[in-house]
Amino acid sequence: LQSSSSLKASYEDWLLTYGLSVSPFHLRWQTALFNRQFYNWGRWKPRFLYLWFSIGMVFGIVAMFGSVILLGKTLLQTLTQMLTEAPKAQNDRMLQVVVSVPSLGLCLRAVPGVNLPVSQLTYFFSAILISGVIHEVGHGVAAIREQVRFNGFGIFIFIVYPGAFVDLFTTHLQLISPVQQLRIFCAGVWHNFVLGVASFMVLFLLPAILFPFYYTGVGALVTEVAEDSPANGPRGLFVGDLVTNLQDCPVYNVEDWNSCLGDISEKSQVGYCVSAATLQQLSFPARVYRRLDGTVECCSNNSLTDICFSFSNKLDSHLYACLPARKVIEASKVCRTNMDCHKDSVPSFCVTPSLENQTRLIRVKHPPHIDMLYVGHPMHLHYTVSLSSFVPRQNFLSIDLPVVIETFCKYPLKRYLISLSGALAVINAVPCFALDGQWILNSFLEATLSSLIVEKQNRELVGFLILLAGSALLAANVALGLWMVTAR
Repeated sequence: LQSSSSLKASYEDWLLTYGLSVSPFHLRWQTALFNRQFYNWGRWKPRFLYLWFSIGMVFGIVAMFGSVILLGKTLLQTLTQMLTEAPKAQNDRMLQVVVSVPSLGLCLRAVPGVNLPVSQLTYFFSAILISGVIHEVGHGVAAIREQVRFNGFGIFIFIVYPGAFVDLFTTHLQLISPVQQLRIFCAGVWHNFVLGVASFMVLFLLPAILFPFYYTGVGALVTEVAEDSPANGPRGLFVGDLVTNLQDCPVYNVEDWNSCLGDISEKSQVGYCVSAATLQQLSFPARVYRRLDGTVECCSNNSLTDICFSFSNKLDSHLYACLPARKVIEASKVCRTNMDCHKDSVPSFCVTPSLENQTRLIRVKHPPHIDMLYVGHPMHLHYTVSLSSFVPRQNFLSIDLPVVIETFCKYPLKRYLISLSGALAVINAVPCFALDGQWILNSFLEATLSSLIVEKQNRELVGFLILLAGSALLAANVALGLWMVTAR
């Protein structure tokens, strides 16, 4: 027993020495190593910092009221949507309107394998940590600027979500004026807003920033092809290939790739002009039968090179021929009807692949390689092939660097650093218990209502009621969001 107590005391001393604190689901590290750097930042150009944090104070107050309006509007829209629309529509809508809450450890969008790919978790958690650090740096520098003692900086992990904090001397905070307190309490959400704007600017100016090393506007560069991708294979796509066309849709960047795939998915299958002589030469007799979805199949030899095509002539509008796909498509003009194929008085037909519903035959050009012919759902290409709009000017340059920067500044299809930093700004500004909004509200009431409500106890009661309402509003949004994610 004595040995066990001694071991426990040694363990606690070791944790204390290194500034570590361990509790269930929570790991915390605090240090004074960065104190001098914080003091240097807090004493740099006092007039500029005064203006900087004064602007942040105004932003924080506006954000506090704006966050309440935003959450209230979101809650009303969500409830209205749930009452008036079908369950599927409710799900889609809920995932759009629910705000991520990284500061509470309730990152509703971080559901690996559901609405956040596991491969993106490193970016996601890094963005949370950076947003949290920048947030706390704002508090720390503002506190030093207002002559509040700075005790230390730390990082924590709650369950799996990282975060940061600063340790300020509470007595000093209580002695300064409410306006000074507002500059400190609003500095966090202000810095998150600035970080979001900076991330957006980097994303917007990335082509110009990387111009000396990468060029754009020539195609979409393949950076990864999933092992189970239908684009994999000897005549498929490889890392380093430059895609320039999908069917007759030109591809100059990743946005074009996504747009072309969307159009191909929504529109009917295009056909190809084939002369009557070529059609007669290439086709061979085959049994025609209907699939379960009503479409027609006429190639019964299980060939990987032949596809059933449908066409019409003046006498019959439902003719079918089993043709070698590559010979039909190469050097052929894309068409929709036979009228598109009239040229030089040579009898031609517009032959269209007869495929299952939602399945498409897509010709992918990636010169100098032979065109890839893809048969399947267009969205399978979207999810299994990763591309970049940036092409290295020199072979030694990494094709992944622009992808890392782009991905870090944005969600694939959504935003990373921008959305998470913005979420921290919005959520922390809510007048809610345990968030920055609580201290912003209390200081704001002290600065504005001290002459109207003389009794401090009455002002605290007003603040408590507002905080109670704000907490209920935030909790309602989070609860609905969690319910929709788990019910999905």
